[in-house]
Amino acid sequence: MIKSVFEGEFLQEGLPTVKQVMEVLKNCYDPEIPVNIVDLGLIYDVQVRDDGSVYVKMTLTAPGCPIARSLVEQVKESIMYGVKGVRRVDVDLVFDPPWNPSMMSKEAKKILGLE
Repeated sequence: MIKSVFEGEFLQEGLPTVKQVMEVLKNCYDPEIPVNIVDLGLIYDVQVRDDGSVYVKMTLTAPGCPIARSLVEQVKESIMYGVKGVRRVDVDLVFDPPWNPSMMSKEAKKILGLE
């Protein structure tokens, strides 16, 4: 498991919402798959804490994925710079439960020709 923390120097302008975080994460892509990580089902949990920090629990399509670190960094930076009021981002990369195609949204399945 990779635990990663990214901290920034931002003044709190009200707490961000989980919805705002999820919208920003729709701009993050695995470079090998033309579907965002939210619709792929890679985001298992998002929490916004009272101190303005955001916790994301996510996975990858495969444990040995070579883009693991870069995708985690993309997630952290997207939230930090894309959602007002975020002071810190913690990302836990987990592989339990393992990802499988049934976790994808209908839209993702359509894009990939699976539906």
